[in-house]
Parts: sequence; C-alpha cells; structure tokens
Amino acid sequence: MTADAPPQPSGPARLPPPELAPPLPTELQVEITSACNLRCAMCLVSYRPPVNKVTGAMAPEMFAALVDSLPELRRLTLQGLGEPLLSPYLLDMVRRVKARGIVVGFNSNATLLSRRMAAELVAAGLDWLHVSLDGASAPTFEGIRAGADFDRVVANLAGLVAAKRAAGSATPWVRAVFVAMRRNVAELPDLVRLLARIGVDELRVQNLSHTFSDTDPAGRYAGIRRFTAREALWTGAGGDADAVRRAFQAARAAADEHGLLLRLPRLAPTPVRRDSGPGCTWPWDAAYVTSAGVVQPCCMVMGDDRIALGRLDEQSFPEIWYGEPYREFRRRLAADQPPDVCRGCALYHRTF
Repeated sequence: MTADAPPQPSGPARLPPPELAPPLPTELQVEITSACNLRCAMCLVSYRPPVNKVTGAMAPEMFAALVDSLPELRRLTLQGLGEPLLSPYLLDMVRRVKARGIVVGFNSNATLLSRRMAAELVAAGLDWLHVSLDGASAPTFEGIRAGADFDRVVANLAGLVAAKRAAGSATPWVRAVFVAMRRNVAELPDLVRLLARIGVDELRVQNLSHTFSDTDPAGRYAGIRRFTAREALWTGAGGDADAVRRAFQAARAAADEHGLLLRLPRLAPTPVRRDSGPGCTWPWDAAYVTSAGVVQPCCMVMGDDRIALGRLDEQSFPEIWYGEPYREFRRRLAADQPPDVCRGCALYHRTF
C-alpha cells in the first residue's frame, strides 16, 4: 500500500467468517501503477530504484480480466505505492467500473491534479479522492514529500473542490490524509483550519503503517525500518506522548469549531485476543493486487517480494482466492500467532 490511508474493508469489525475459503470479495484495492513522481520519506518508493510510468502501469487487459472475474465487486480502490495520476489508463478504468455501478476512488499526492484532470474525474463519476497533505507549511510538507510543492498541492486541492462545485456534483468526496509523525504532528491544528477554508469534506489522520520489524535489519528494508523507528507515534518510543495528545486535542477543537470531519488514530496498540478474532479481517473481506499482478493479503504489506499469494499471469483471481496459500494465510491470521508480515502492522494492532 501507499503510506496514505486506504479505505478499510467494511466487513465485520470483530470475528470474521470462520471459513478458510470465504465468498469472493466485494472490495478490492488495485495498484494501477507502481510509478511515482515523488520520493516520500515514509514510503517504500524512496528506498527502491525509480519505476518508469509506462512499464510500471498495470495493463488494461489484466485490469479488465481481474474486475470481470469478480461479479459481486462493489468497491474498488485504484492505488498502491505509485501515483494513480501517472497511469495513462486511469480515466478509462474509472469509467469502466462506474458503468458497472462500482464505487471507485483513490489517493493522490495531487501534484498532477490539474483543473482539467479534476473536471474529468468529476465527469467520470469518481466517488472519492483522497489527497495527501502532511503539514500546514511548505518546509514541513516538502521535507516529507520530496519533489512536491506545497503551494501547488494546496492550489490543486482547492481546484478539485471548485471543479466539483462547478459541476454541481456531490462527488467525489474530498478527504485530506495526514500521516502523523514526530516531525509534523504539531502542525495538525493549523492544517485543520487550512482545509476548512478550502472546503475539504474531511481530514483523516493516520499513523505510519508498518514497523517492518519482521525484515532483516541490514536488508533492503533497512532504511524505511530506521525511519519508522524514529518517527512512528504508535510504537511507544520517543517519550512525546503528551505533546502528541495535545496536538490531537487542539486539532479536534479546531475541527469542531470549523465543522470539518476529523478522524484521529489510536496512539497505543490494542492487544489481539483469540476471543476477539484476528486483528484484521482483510483476507476474508478484500484483497490487494500490485501493478505486476501479484495478489497480496492487504495493502499494508508494502513490497511485492514480502508475500505473494498468487500471480494473475499464472492463475485467475478466484483460483488464487480459493487456493491453499490464501487458506493457510487465513488459518495463521486467525490463530494466536499471526504471519510474520502482520506482526509490525498498525492495522493489525488497531492503531492505523
């Protein structure tokens, strides 16, 4: 997944269906491109070689076959580690799934969200668009999202709101996403006030998604592992819990004053007990597919070498969903000890 907030599967919050081969999912997240024009500090993209926007795009044929194999699909997220606006097929994909009545949206860094593109997305029927904005000032924001221009992103976000109003459309729902870290959390109240002035519908604050503690400390994930250890709020390190709580309280007060919807994350992990079900129900409710067609249990994994439950160039999605690797993953996630890749996950610990 991106370090940005994905919509969470809307399935049961506690105990999942007991079967190891549940019905095909009604929700899906697809990385339509692995290419990105930024090098964000908290994203795996910054720690790997650049990806060409043509070769990094999911082929339309693979996308069509995937979507067509899920007749009950109701919600689709078009994002992964890359920037969706770099996909040359984005608008066609939106139109294709909207013709089936599927709810569709994606996260964007908004650097390429021109007024023309905003108007085309509104016209195509996009249901939601989430824009990453991790600070209320240029130095903080640009220090996190290397290659971005704060003023341009704010202007593009305002342009999206204006395009929606000009069309007289209730959609897309416009949400800003703030990845809370030690370096930026103090700016959260000011960001609330900025977004209220623009007319954004909602602000979602999330924690860093993964500690990568299951990886080799000296391996290819060493860089992002060190960054997370320094910046994550939910791991308990740093000794700044009181300052974070004050920032959250001030943001809540500002949101209430200005009428902005605000979602704040938990700051402490919730123990996962066997009688409460697994810490996550993704493998029963939804799935994540990379631009190369690698099927993974969720979007929080980051890195298609970390776990693969199947490949779309070798099997259909239903064959993968009902295959033994998926069954075994569900079996382990429902047990006392989850798969290694889940142990450092903020969603598993319910702090995302």
